[in-house]
Amino acid sequence: MPGANQKEGTDMAINQNPGVEPEWVSLREAAKIYAISTYTLRRRIASGDLPAVKLGYKLIRVRVSDLDRLFPAVPTTRPEDRYRRW
Repeated sequence: MPGANQKEGTDMAINQNPGVEPEWVSLREAAKIYAISTYTLRRRIASGDLPAVKLGYKLIRVRVSDLDRLFPAVPTTRPEDRYRRW
């Protein structure tokens, strides 16, 4: 029985598959990945350049694919660095 010390129903993890990147990320996570400010992301959302979903009062999520389109990778001489996440 996995997690015998845990209460029933609390052993669900947010990311069930750690090797798979999430499709949606928070503004804080996106800002950390792309080394930009959350205010920059909010301005891009307000201008319509970056589609976002607001879930509740403060919870805003953006798609990773939309972020990749808005902030394309800079070509490098080392291909392994091109898609590296911070």
